[in-house]
Amino acid sequence: QVQLVESGGGLVQPGGSLRLSCAASGSIFSINTMGWYRQAPGKQRELVAGTSSTGDRRLADSVKGRFTISRDNAKNTVLLQMNSLKLEDTGVYYCYADPAELNSPRAWGPGTQVTVSS
Repeated sequence: QVQLVESGGGLVQPGGSLRLSCAASGSIFSINTMGWYRQAPGKQRELVAGTSSTGDRRLADSVKGRFTISRDNAKNTVLLQMNSLKLEDTGVYYCYADPAELNSPRAWGPGTQVTVSS
């Protein structure tokens, strides 16, 4: 089993920055992909960013140029640097991790609230 815990959420003004962190713990053999989803009230959960263990990084079009995802394999941690935040970035951000073990389920963090407001 893999457990994920997010941190770094909070209230920020438009144009401001936040850095989210997600740390994996538990019985970890290998993790293929880690990343972030977010969900705003009344909307479906959407993929924000993901990164593989080999360094491949992908970002949603809506956050390209503003967000950066990075990963520390040794620490089993993934970071999301969020700059130039907009009102529409508001939501609960969930970390995920895909174990390399065959048929192992995706792990989810409990979520951290990000609120962009004046």
